[in-house]
Amino acid sequence: MVKILAITNQKGGVGKTTTGVNLAASLAATRQRVLLVDLDPQGNATMGSGIEKRTLQQTIYQVLLGEAGIGDVRVRSTNGNYDVVPANRELAGAEVELVDLEQRETRLKSALATLVQEYDFVLIDCPPALNLLTVNGLCAAHAVLIPMQCEYYALEGLSDLVETIKKVRAHLNPELEIDGLLRTMFDSRNTLAQQVSAQLQEHFGDKLYRTVIPRNVRLAEAPSHGLPVLGLEKSSKGAQAYLALAGEMLSRAVPGV
Repeated sequence: MVKILAITNQKGGVGKTTTGVNLAASLAATRQRVLLVDLDPQGNATMGSGIEKRTLQQTIYQVLLGEAGIGDVRVRSTNGNYDVVPANRELAGAEVELVDLEQRETRLKSALATLVQEYDFVLIDCPPALNLLTVNGLCAAHAVLIPMQCEYYALEGLSDLVETIKKVRAHLNPELEIDGLLRTMFDSRNTLAQQVSAQLQEHFGDKLYRTVIPRNVRLAEAPSHGLPVLGLEKSSKGAQAYLALAGEMLSRAVPGV
């Protein structure tokens, strides 16, 4: 049974794309069939997967507008051993163009339905905003993965995101749930980070992933090489953390794994 996860947080710089690329590569390393959908006009997940976004003839933009099939647009990340539905700056125009189209919130869901059974996991890298692109991601997903830094403002933004998820569940996607909150760029020496982490544990319980993603130089360097961190340095703390997250996800999906 395929699992479709929207990776989202309206706050920028919390590690959404880093999580999308490295979780995709880590799941692929465990022989899972993985599709990464880049739904962000910045196209960072595309570039981080080793795909040159500037030379692409077709992207998720054409798919959302009904001008191309999603199977014709996807490309292979040879660096990460997973498939990618890429994005580039063209996607920025989709926000306006989707407004007048029928079923504007569920166009990604409809597109994915044509090939979703070819995969074990579909990861959707959403933009850092609660806009129509993000709503498409939430409507297509079974669950939401929320990357967040353990800092004061993160908690404030989290309540807005949870409210949006509730609205999407009530009106558009009754199956949608929170799969988990992922603590990213975590520095255990930081007292505030520890306090926020404890608050998250108290409020979200088992919805908080046990795996914590540390601040790591190799994680920061990997995108400049067009590589997941596994391809740059498998022994790094960042690579090992995302492998652990992949293992945690698989154990949730199949108890006893």
